[in-house]
Amino acid sequence: MLVEKIISPCISICKTDPSTGYCYGCARTSEEKAIWKDENTTNEWKINNISELKNRLSGWQLSSFEESYDFKIKNGISLAKHKMMNK
Repeated sequence: MLVEKIISPCISICKTDPSTGYCYGCARTSEEKAIWKDENTTNEWKINNISELKNRLSGWQLSSFEESYDFKIKNGISLAKHKMMNK
C-alpha cells in the first residue's frame, strides 16, 4: 500500500510571533514543527493540523498561506523560495 506524503505547511516565512508563539508564515508552534519532523507522525494528525493552522489565520494571512502552500504542493518549492531564486 502506497501512503500519500503530506507536504509540510512551511512556506519559508519563518518568524515567530512573540505573543502567540505562532509562526507568521504557517501559524505553527515550535512543538507542532517538531511533531511534523517526527517520522512516526500520522497523516491524519498532519491533515488535522493543517486545518487547525488555517483556522488560526484570517484575511490576507490566510489567503497568502493558501496560495503559497498550494504552490508548494504543485511545484515542490515554496512560493517565497521560488521568487527569491528568480530575482
